[in-house]
Amino acid sequence: MEKKVYSIDGKELRSITLDDNVFGLPVNEDVIYYAITNELANKRVGTACTKTRSEVHGSNAKPYKQKGTGHARRGDKKSPITRGGGTIFGPKPRDFSYSIPKTAKRLAMKSILSLQAQADRLTVVEDFTIESGKTKDLVKILNAFAKDERTVIILKDDDKNIKRAGRNVKNLSFLSYNRLRAHDLYYGRKVILLEGAAKNLSEFFKSEEESK
Repeated sequence: MEKKVYSIDGKELRSITLDDNVFGLPVNEDVIYYAITNELANKRVGTACTKTRSEVHGSNAKPYKQKGTGHARRGDKKSPITRGGGTIFGPKPRDFSYSIPKTAKRLAMKSILSLQAQADRLTVVEDFTIESGKTKDLVKILNAFAKDERTVIILKDDDKNIKRAGRNVKNLSFLSYNRLRAHDLYYGRKVILLEGAAKNLSEFFKSEEESK
């Protein structure tokens, strides 16, 4: 797949050939769904907790005698049908996380990258950094490619300066080429791929497949 490489000013510089095994695959919607669902499940804290009737504080005595009142027979005030009583089948702390096969996760990432490239939402930009670490310097570059859109920048390494510059930018997230997130990548309306990251992605997925 041929893509144009742009400067940080938005000007065309040259063309680059993207790996078809990463950016030119048929989109597998099923595996994308599984990967995104897995990430969201792993983020869940799972600390919701309710008290059963055995855990509610209160007396065990019957509120009135069994017979002769005309009311239905009933137990103590901790009964679930009583105001302030216990909860039936309420949530308890639990771990929602689970894992999916590595091959499925790799296929999901490549499917999303292919989807974004085919939908013309992926832009290859020359390698850059923000030496000053200032937000205004990064925003100036972003304005040439995306305005008020959910944007993802795929980095060739863990660049702390550019991440610091983008902390206060709304709807902007950073992904390293070897630590992609399906949710952020899929819902990004504009994906800015650094030229160095494009080469690293091809080598990364190739090495992952060879290590199987």
